[in-house]
Amino acid sequence: MFGIVIVWLLVNALFTFDLRFEKRPWFKKYVEGQGSGNAVSSSTGALPAASQLAAVAPAEGVALPIAWSDIGKKLVENGVIDMAKLEQVYASRGGIPEADKRLLTESRDGAVVMTPQNSSYLLNVLWALGLGNKNQILDAGPMRDPKYGGAGKFASTGGWSLAKGDAMEHYSKHRFIALTGEQQALVEKVSKNIFRPCCGNSTYFPDCNHGMAMLGLLELMASTGKSEEEMYRVALRVNAYWFPDTYETIARFLSAKGIAWKDADPKEILGAEYSSGAGFRKILSQVEPSAGGGGASCGV
Repeated sequence: MFGIVIVWLLVNALFTFDLRFEKRPWFKKYVEGQGSGNAVSSSTGALPAASQLAAVAPAEGVALPIAWSDIGKKLVENGVIDMAKLEQVYASRGGIPEADKRLLTESRDGAVVMTPQNSSYLLNVLWALGLGNKNQILDAGPMRDPKYGGAGKFASTGGWSLAKGDAMEHYSKHRFIALTGEQQALVEKVSKNIFRPCCGNSTYFPDCNHGMAMLGLLELMASTGKSEEEMYRVALRVNAYWFPDTYETIARFLSAKGIAWKDADPKEILGAEYSSGAGFRKILSQVEPSAGGGGASCGV
């Protein structure tokens, strides 16, 4: 051992070693590309995350094709929404913008526009509408199945704390929207194929706030004669504002396969394969999730 040390000291005294490792240009580019979340894959043509989010949930918002009129006022007048409770909740969130508050205090003829800023507020308003509006889906659908122990035990019912009195006092009670038999059939058909990433159920089983709110939106669209195709198209845009990270991830998954978000079939994307909790987990097994962490919760 002593001899090895002597040899090393002699070699070190006689020679200078300068070992340097540099990345070759092609390797440097590859490594930096791998480490950047905004890198464009040369093999797949996938767009950067920021570009996908702009396509999925554009900042300018989406105009909902509905006739709102005095529905908001009726929600308040009938106690489905208690304005005092609503304002108390939003006091810690900076308050309710005046334009949004007017949805519940005035009749409105103009368009209702959902944006990244008001999507959670509109989620609550539509949740109240879906919960309170009289509909066969609530009266005879899965929500009333005895095996679940009663319609009042779900997040969409027991979790609605902004009503006057108990939420179930308003469950499918008020006729805010009148549908023809044909319109009701369309709502039932479409609702069975619109899923949400927070669980495994479709809108036909609106056991959480997102499902109940989507039901209210579908009823509004059907009542004004919107087609099945348009209902799916708008529903996807709305789901994307409620779950921006989920749909940005799905958009990147599609982009990697050469499918632009604008060319995706809304009905297919809203189906269980992509938009249910289980379906989205399969997507996540094939693509990195968004790091944004945004999206509406399942509470008020």
